[in-house]
Amino acid sequence: MRDRVAAVRDRIARAAARAGRMVEAIRLVAVSKMFPAAAVREAFAAGLRDFGENKVQEAEGKFKDLEDLRAAGARFHLVGHLQGNKAKKAVALFDRIHSVDSVELALKLEQQAAVLGKLVHVLVQIDLGKEQTKSGLDEEQLLPTLEQLRGLKAIRVDGLMTLPPFSEDPEQARPFFRRLREHRDEAQRAGLLLGAELSMGMSHDLEVAIEEGASLVRVGTAIFGERKTL
Repeated sequence: MRDRVAAVRDRIARAAARAGRMVEAIRLVAVSKMFPAAAVREAFAAGLRDFGENKVQEAEGKFKDLEDLRAAGARFHLVGHLQGNKAKKAVALFDRIHSVDSVELALKLEQQAAVLGKLVHVLVQIDLGKEQTKSGLDEEQLLPTLEQLRGLKAIRVDGLMTLPPFSEDPEQARPFFRRLREHRDEAQRAGLLLGAELSMGMSHDLEVAIEEGASLVRVGTAIFGERKTL
């Protein structure tokens, strides 16, 4: 595990150097979906602090065994699609939600976070590839959606996320990452984002994502290996 984490960190550092960026501006989120709590503990021992899960139900069971890590500085991210009826549990479980794709979902998160007295960082997901199998706003809906989210108190809308169409060639993802950055910049100029986060890039294309401005890279296989069942 330590060797794999070190190898990913080296890839991040090299990509940041090529792009003239500070490596400290890029956060590595280890996506531990379908891996047991023990694997998260091993990654934590290897120096990782940010962990991503795809499903609320899986995270709920796993996190019961990881509360001591949260107290020790672990941060938990929801990187998969979130259904509105899971908003309450998601707010309780996660520190950041990468996949807000509607005003309705954001308002449910706001309500639940207010009840818990918790500030939850969220990202708005855009479906730039127009894929039916993926969630996210159509890009033309972004600014109107962000306008409706102005003034929320219990959730902080501080960036954008995308998941481009998969290709074996990482360069095929570059136009999608670039467009997400351009949307982020436009939203910032309009005063509609409270941060500059860009969640994009995975094990096979993280270098391209970093070169295009990623601040959160979601890496699973390169850290944990091939997926296995819990």
